[in-house]
Amino acid sequence: MNRIEQLANFLSPKLEVKACTDKPGLGVFAVAALEPGELIAVWGGRIVSRAEAEAFPAEQRRYVLQVEEAHYLAPLIPIDAAEYVNHCCQPNAGLVGQITLAALRRIEPGEEVTFDYATTDSSDFLGFECSCARAPCRGRVAGDDWRRADVQAVNCGHFSPYLQRLIAKTKSA
Repeated sequence: MNRIEQLANFLSPKLEVKACTDKPGLGVFAVAALEPGELIAVWGGRIVSRAEAEAFPAEQRRYVLQVEEAHYLAPLIPIDAAEYVNHCCQPNAGLVGQITLAALRRIEPGEEVTFDYATTDSSDFLGFECSCARAPCRGRVAGDDWRRADVQAVNCGHFSPYLQRLIAKTKSA
């Protein structure tokens, strides 16, 4: 791994990537407690257009983070640890800005760190069946979930700035 790849993302040293036991794939888990507001991750990569993001192979596209209506943060290859933070409809982490993730509540050792992908994504091509199984689970994560009152209530103050602008616009209309 070269120096640029090492600096692409930040993941708290209180976290580790390991296999999930309740669903397929990898996740990010606490090895030490994290307090509310504590920094979890900062994502890096390169900015790409919607067309470029849609053209990625499915395995790479799943790590794309939307940062503006027509701009996406694509991870550098190989995928590194901070990219493995999974979605949950009832998250324990949330955005603070466009690319920074912080704890929403105390996260205990052994607990998986998750955030709601609806707080960053409004694109229809980024939707997927949800496997979080945390009640209430939406069952499917879709590009228009940010419009839902229940999603806005759970994630209040932790949407990407471009989505926060859209939410404010819809409330003032």
